[in-house]
Amino acid sequence: MKPTLQLKISQQLTMTPQLQQAIRLLQLSTLDLQQEIQQALDSNPMLETSEEDVSNTDTATTEQHNGAELASEQPTVSSNETEGAVADSEWNEQIPVELSTDSSWDDTYQSSTPTSSSSTADGSSMDFESADHHSETLNDHLEWQLNLTPMSDIDRLIAMSIIDGIDIDGYLRTDLEDIVKNLNDNLKLGNESGDNKIIQELEVETDEELSVELDEVEAVLRRIQQFDPPGIACRDLRECLLIQLNQLPSDTQWINEAKQLVDKHLALLGNHDYKQLMRRCKLKEPQLKSVVALIQQLNPRPGNMIDFGDVEYVIPDVFVKKEKDSWTVRLNSDAAPKIRINDNYANLVRRADNSPDNTYLRNHLQEARWFLKSLLSRNETLLKVAIKIVEHQQDFLEYGEEAMKPLVLHDIAEAVEMHESTISRVTTQKFMHTPRGIFELKYFFSSHVSTASGGECSSTAIRAIIKKLVAAENLAKPLSDSKIANLLEEQGIKVARRTIAKYREALSIPPSNERKRLV
Repeated sequence: MKPTLQLKISQQLTMTPQLQQAIRLLQLSTLDLQQEIQQALDSNPMLETSEEDVSNTDTATTEQHNGAELASEQPTVSSNETEGAVADSEWNEQIPVELSTDSSWDDTYQSSTPTSSSSTADGSSMDFESADHHSETLNDHLEWQLNLTPMSDIDRLIAMSIIDGIDIDGYLRTDLEDIVKNLNDNLKLGNESGDNKIIQELEVETDEELSVELDEVEAVLRRIQQFDPPGIACRDLRECLLIQLNQLPSDTQWINEAKQLVDKHLALLGNHDYKQLMRRCKLKEPQLKSVVALIQQLNPRPGNMIDFGDVEYVIPDVFVKKEKDSWTVRLNSDAAPKIRINDNYANLVRRADNSPDNTYLRNHLQEARWFLKSLLSRNETLLKVAIKIVEHQQDFLEYGEEAMKPLVLHDIAEAVEMHESTISRVTTQKFMHTPRGIFELKYFFSSHVSTASGGECSSTAIRAIIKKLVAAENLAKPLSDSKIANLLEEQGIKVARRTIAKYREALSIPPSNERKRLV
């Protein structure tokens, strides 16, 4: 074979850096987009924020500056200066001549605090609720109460070991025997080495060997079980409910019967065997109903009552509002900062100049234009998709979940003439604010089942119907999955029993035997 040259024409699809950037910005959430814009502002000198009140601020600053110059030309003393001189003289009189060597500033002078919670010393507003703070956990809450409880050093050490074994639900998951063993091992190690931190924290003599007994741990456990929230540090559900019942006032109606039921017949209550409960507790049906109602007021997971986590707010990307009998859709202009190209830096770019400085500015100017174009494309795509979703789901906005129509990504992709993958990126972690609440865009997409009339019904609408049927059922004879399927079939919706069970579990609705209650 001899080498030859051939001319061949071919086409191939390549992803340019601009396209990659547009796709990446398209799938970002609002918070991630804000971080991306901030990074672009920090790295690209050609970009700047475009605030509407920049001109107003500059005008006000100029007027203040001119006023200050005019005031400085006048030789008179203002009333503020007079008050300041009087205050200085009073301050000098308050300064003591001699201070002790171990004194501190706060012992002598009172620290000044801002009188207004909405402004700082430089005049800027400050929101104390949004200030950074440490998220307190359940263990922190218990340790705070432990510090307020008088205890010996060894009991405090036992209490810390017990608190470390409590999970987020408030249950003690560590056996008391294991706590005794671990404490004795640490104390023995401290006695042998003489420099153990645990022994150093105990302000006792270490000449004699220290040890912990099981009854000591149980006594400390009973003290911790009196902490807030009620029922904390329990080892099982029975103990959790009994602790809460014991903390109720003694004159609470049916409290003794409730303690007896929880102590001896909790399994029957869990199985909803009310006939056995009435026979063994010697109670009639109305009386048993009152006792069960008292028990249902208790919290089986006391640890969940302590929630000091940071509140996370959802920033909607799209606002939907009904105006003059028509639904309008608009983007949230405050979701991300407005940016623009800095005209002063852009004017420094010269076309024919190939110097390193000019090349640096020209490259950043091109990147800034690509970035702004990608942001504009993201907003346009998001708005088009949101408009098509609202057009398809107007019945949901008017009447609620039961009127939700089936919708898939392919339907919106055809309407806006885009690929399904693009629609998937647009609807991920994007939220829509409607009169019925804030929903993720993916919430409006759901599968469908066939109806008797040949139509389709959304799975979201079926879930809403199931929830409505369960809410209106007779608690003495709750609806089974088969019964719910028959009721839906009467409405023309063909759904299998296993599908009903799947939707019921998705709604966190227990099965019929667990929903059974006394009349």
